[in-house]
Amino acid sequence: MEIERINENTVKFYVSYQDVEQRGFDREEIWYNRERSEQLFWEMMDEVNDQENFHADGPLWIQVQAMDKGLEVIVTKAQVSQDGQKLELPEDGKSLDVPVDEKLESLLDDKFNQAHSNSTDEDDDSESDDTSDEPLAFTLKFKEFEDVIQLSHYLSYDEGMLQRLFHFEDNYYLYIQFTDENMSDDEQENILSQLMEYGHESPVTIHRLEEYGKAIFDERALMAVKEYFPVD
Repeated sequence: MEIERINENTVKFYVSYQDVEQRGFDREEIWYNRERSEQLFWEMMDEVNDQENFHADGPLWIQVQAMDKGLEVIVTKAQVSQDGQKLELPEDGKSLDVPVDEKLESLLDDKFNQAHSNSTDEDDDSESDDTSDEPLAFTLKFKEFEDVIQLSHYLSYDEGMLQRLFHFEDNYYLYIQFTDENMSDDEQENILSQLMEYGHESPVTIHRLEEYGKAIFDERALMAVKEYFPVD
């Protein structure tokens, strides 16, 4: 299991389905058996606490993302709002529409089922309300570096977005994050359509790439590729 401490109140960990099975859990039962999913979660949290001294006391906000080969789980310690009606994330004070007396087990059950539902619905790209203001970011996967070169010469717009290129597990990954707040949705969709002509969207997170991948270009990646590899 890969564990990353984000800050004092948030921890993220990735567990592969192989690891899940080695812990004695069936891959399918973690979606449909509430008791077993809770047991797996607390077993993983014990390991997180041992490594990162992250005590899961009080209300928690849990985000689960199902990937091809495992689960990425983000756990944030929440606090009760001043009116005592909602939970708030400590980083930005955003409120969650969750009654304060709702049990963690119910939240956990909802999150695991939501992740499983999202993993089987390719058209579902909606995000939760508490992340709607986050800048749009995604990762593209390329089998061949030649595809990255071709993309660098094809893309008609290079400003207003962070670009980082990595090599990881015999593939190339381009992390894109839109940074121009004035860029319209139509402009973003146009850029995205150009990017998708050469690469495929990947569930691999930037954190995994930073930790396990090799950075090739850490900024203005496409411009750098275009300059280093001109096309005749």
